[in-house]
Amino acid sequence: MERIVVTPVILPLHVVAFRDAGMPSAHHTYAGPMAVVPTVAELASRARVASRRLALLSRADKDAALRALADALDAATTQIVAANAEDIERGRSGGMADGLIDRLTLTPDRVGSVANALRDIAALPDPVGELVRGSTLANGLQIRQVRVPMGVVGMIYEARPNVTVDAAGLGLKSGNAVILRGGSAAESTNRTLVDVMRGALETQGLLVDAIALLEGGREVVKELLTARGQVDLIIPRGGAGLIQTVVTESTVPVIETGVGNCHVYVDAAADLDKALAIAVNAKTHRPSVCNAAESLLVHESLAGEFLPKVLAELSSAGVTLHTDPAAGSAAEAAGIPHVEATDEDWDTEYLALEMAVRVVPDLDSALAHIQQHTSGHTEAIVTEDRAAARRFTTEVDAAAVMVNASTRFTDGGEFGFGAEIGISTQKLHARGPMALPELTTTKWIVEGDGQIR
Repeated sequence: MERIVVTPVILPLHVVAFRDAGMPSAHHTYAGPMAVVPTVAELASRARVASRRLALLSRADKDAALRALADALDAATTQIVAANAEDIERGRSGGMADGLIDRLTLTPDRVGSVANALRDIAALPDPVGELVRGSTLANGLQIRQVRVPMGVVGMIYEARPNVTVDAAGLGLKSGNAVILRGGSAAESTNRTLVDVMRGALETQGLLVDAIALLEGGREVVKELLTARGQVDLIIPRGGAGLIQTVVTESTVPVIETGVGNCHVYVDAAADLDKALAIAVNAKTHRPSVCNAAESLLVHESLAGEFLPKVLAELSSAGVTLHTDPAAGSAAEAAGIPHVEATDEDWDTEYLALEMAVRVVPDLDSALAHIQQHTSGHTEAIVTEDRAAARRFTTEVDAAAVMVNASTRFTDGGEFGFGAEIGISTQKLHARGPMALPELTTTKWIVEGDGQIR
């Protein structure tokens, strides 16, 4: 591999001025060795240069770089956890919810998992150069459609520092440079993670601007969203408010990752042991993530037997139950704490130990409820009836549909993709967990021997 000599830019006192055209300058004190360019335009320009070099790398070179990034993160675990502790302390002082604190937290084990995700990506096939389709025409022209990198990808996300590493790793493997805009709640953690990864890139002889962290106020985010022609793709990852803002304000193409108002429907033909395990796991395994279940629908023929069991287990796990009248009656009879569900509860992504529970008369009613309230992320049915399962998988409009399995499996790692860049709930280009192929586009290559038309 050709080695590229990179001279780091050292800014005095680590003070970086962000200048937005037509706006007054804002200053941000940056406590870290990574150089941050002063404008989005310059940042994107440097990322473009880096992306073109990445596109030339062999799979072996990219995989070696990914393993170097993983080793660097492992070696810097103490430094990363210390930076993360600053963010957690600031979050708790500011009244951040427990579910968001959980998303923000990086323990040594979680740092190790994040590093291992990079090694998993290194072990995956390289999508770049993959032949999608091709043929030889009657006139002798050979045409083929191949996968190529997007180029420069902007990631805008909230307090999930693991996304910083996942996005960088998937970008590197797919030949894309990434511009990362993490939430201010993870400011210290993200700076440290990016510093460590850029240092590892430099040791590999790669352009450090393949991974860049964008800091500054709202004006720089607006500049990123409107950098059409400089940035090829924006991927937002976070709550509904953040995603909607990016979708409505961006002039750069966006892949929309959606919120997860996920349902578990326990059908009349369900195995109740399976249903109990799936419902509890889907809600309590990690309630702060988008593939956690937020609503439980139970067929009325099972309510008398199943509801006391599942509500008791959910309640003992600390889940606040928002119940419709039928589910509330079952809870009342069993002495299980509950609150009356409001209309808003059926559309709420709690991201916490809370769950809405409704009794439905039949599969049609379950399908109608899901159609009205789904966010299009993940929906699950528990049933031993193949016809019911087939109807559910056919009629439910969601990125992932589970049969006799927890909603928690909608995840790039669980699907065998390695780390994921996000879970798309839209229908164009990418849907569901997005990994390496979804970070590529295609180009047509036509080879001839002097043919003219």
